[in-house]
Amino acid sequence: MSKPAARTRLADAAFALFDERGYEQTTVDDIAERAGVGRTTFFRHYRSKEEVIFPDHDRLLALIRERLATSSHSTALVAVSDAVRLVLLHYIDEGDLARRRYALTSKVATLRDREIASVARYQRLFREFIADWMGDPTESASLRAELMAAAVVAAHNHVLRRWLRGEAPDPASEVDEAMREVLALFSTPPSPGQADGDGTTVVAFQTGQRLDALLPSLRRLVEGGPGQ
Repeated sequence: MSKPAARTRLADAAFALFDERGYEQTTVDDIAERAGVGRTTFFRHYRSKEEVIFPDHDRLLALIRERLATSSHSTALVAVSDAVRLVLLHYIDEGDLARRRYALTSKVATLRDREIASVARYQRLFREFIADWMGDPTESASLRAELMAAAVVAAHNHVLRRWLRGEAPDPASEVDEAMREVLALFSTPPSPGQADGDGTTVVAFQTGQRLDALLPSLRRLVEGGPGQ
């Protein structure tokens, strides 16, 4: 069996030492020694011991931007859902490493602060994309984009935490459902060039009446408007 890559050995060594000695008491030299490499090799892969803990957020954010950039106005929300799924699957692929990170950041305040700052970067990216999709420079639209982005990130984090705690046997399906819930909270804005009030709005509902009994009433509403 081939020897694990140095980056993997460093991560394994770091988390083992954090468990044994505590995060604050573990140094870069300790990690490098446990992994069987020198300081130079450590810094070739990580800029600090803190960076060993967290995933490559720069790479993940680039992947999200790439996915969002492939969308059109009509497929923008699908792209947002795909991007959220992409991030979740990254954590799932990490497996035990993601769970060890979760346990560690739950205990170390400085790491929680770093995690919060990272979440803010994802939310900002989604907010900027959604605001551009909406194409409305008003303050109310800006707030709506902020709320949508916050809901998107909250949905992802809710499912991720459930998986990290062993409560989500099918996290991919859960995040898909969570995103459907989020997007249902927000109606689709008009397409570019479509004036307010143009077009048709169809509302679906469930009733105990037969369709043939409802059709006359529906027809009167369509033809005469709400006041008829």
